[in-house]
Amino acid sequence: MPRGFCERCRRGCVGRRPKNVNIAKVPEAEALVPVPGERAPPIELDLAELEAMRLVELEKLSYDEAGMIMGVSRNTIWRLVESGKEKMISAFFEGRKLELHRV
Repeated sequence: MPRGFCERCRRGCVGRRPKNVNIAKVPEAEALVPVPGERAPPIELDLAELEAMRLVELEKLSYDEAGMIMGVSRNTIWRLVESGKEKMISAFFEGRKLELHRV
């Protein structure tokens, strides 16, 4: 684990603790595995990132509406969506397993 990393925090122990977010729908899948097999350590996608992407990209809600549903600010939703997109794209181009990190 990286230095300063802590299981109870999404981004480690630097700064203040992240606010709890409301998760309405938990996916059935726990990981997406590349074909052909894994070449590097898996990328962990946070459940909050996945929920934010679901609300913004699938449900077509605005960042403000998604923030109200999840109980966080619009800026937090934006950061979660951008971080989740970056991880998904990296997993596809690097051929790495994408795992859902359930806290």
